[in-house]
Formats: sequence, structure tokens, C-alpha cells
Amino acid sequence: MTNIRVGVLGAGGRMGATVCQAVLNDPTTSLKLAVDTQTSGGKVDNSEIEIERDLSSIGLVDVIVDFTVAEASRTHLPLIAEKGVHAIVGTSGLGEEDIQNLRECFTQSNCIIAPNFSISAVMMMRLAEIAAPHFDTIEIIEYHHNNKIDAPSGTAIATAEKLANASQDLHPDPTTKMVLEGARGATGEDQIPIHSIRMEGMLAHQEVLMGTLGQTLTIRQDSSDRSSFMPGVLLAIKKVFELTGVVVGLEAILDV
Repeated sequence: MTNIRVGVLGAGGRMGATVCQAVLNDPTTSLKLAVDTQTSGGKVDNSEIEIERDLSSIGLVDVIVDFTVAEASRTHLPLIAEKGVHAIVGTSGLGEEDIQNLRECFTQSNCIIAPNFSISAVMMMRLAEIAAPHFDTIEIIEYHHNNKIDAPSGTAIATAEKLANASQDLHPDPTTKMVLEGARGATGEDQIPIHSIRMEGMLAHQEVLMGTLGQTLTIRQDSSDRSSFMPGVLLAIKKVFELTGVVVGLEAILDV
């Protein structure tokens, strides 16, 4: 498709505004719809596109990019699927039950859900996954800006799941006395500790620390600007037509 018509949900937020500019700047995409339920009106910068408060004009687009919050996505995405429009989802906080529900919805169009659209973040997860079987202990530290409302991040949770599946027998946590609750981080079913940092001056960063006898390995990824996510978002917009149903993770279209 030479001219992909794109809509952006959450267009009034910083990430949504960045997506709008990326779509406007790409010669193969055109911005046809910008939606933000919290907007007080106005136009998308550098365009004549008015920011709307609902999806009533969804028929104008081929693909919707959703960077809102989980509660909003649970409402918007079934409607997008019902209209046969493809979706690119960067919303944090969607769980396995949400994804299963979306699989049932997206039968006429496709959907890419990615915990992180940074290509370097996807490579960080893949490299850690390759290394994981050779180490006995693994921990994750994720750092985000102080306006992020969920913890741990979707990227950290996805990383822990991948590493748990790739690892053999990780050593159990030796901690028997917790002086302060939460000192060892959060753990899911995989039991890999995740430590979440929320700090002004940061954007999105993650370290995977792995250790075995006499040696450690640290794999770190940093996104210092929201523009770092845009190559992945644009790639997803262009590739979503080739998929079937719901796909989780940018790696599905990066072939890594």
C-alpha cells in the first residue's frame, strides 16, 4: 500500500503527538485522524488535522495506533476490530486475558501489540534470551520517567517471561530475612526479580543482569527520546497488513 491512512489514539499526549509527527513525515503514510478523549480541541502540530474526542471518523483510516491506557484500550480496540481497521498497540497494562479477548475480536483485521517499539529494546531482549541458558542467576532493573503509572513495565515483564522460558535451572533466591518488604523487587511466576525505578530526567531504560561462577554479564538498552520508538511504530504500520489476527511483540516483524 503506497499511502497508508493512519489514525492516532492518545494524540494529545507526548507519545501520541510524536507518533502523529512521524506519520506526517513519512512519505508512505498520511495522518487522517487524531483522537484524544481528554482533549480540549485544537489541531495536530504542523497539520490541519483537528484532534477529535471520539472514533466516529474511524472510517477514514486503514490503521489506528493506540498509545493510551489499558482501560481505554479495552474499550477502543474491540470497536476498531469491528470496523475492520488494523491496530498498532503500545499501551501498557494489557494482560493475557485482554490479549485473548482481542484475538477473538480481530477476525477481519490484524493487530500488533508490543510492550516496546524501540528496535534496540527488542534486540536487548533477544540477546538476553540467547545468553540466559548459560547463567544461574538473572535480575532485571527497569528505569522510567516519573509519570509512568504502572510498574513493572510491560517490557520488563515480557523480558522476564522470555528469560524464564530460555533458562535451565536458575538458582533460588537465598534471601531468608526481608528487612524491608520489596527489597528484592517484584517477581512473577518466573521468579526472576524485577526492580522498577521511577525518576525525573529518565525516559525508558532497562538492564538485564546475569551471573554464574566467577562472571557476570549486563545487557542494557536506553531510549533517551520518544523518537527512538518511531522506526518501530512505522514498521508496524507498514507490516500489519501482512499478518493474521493478533501478534504480540515487535520481534514478529523484525525476524530476530
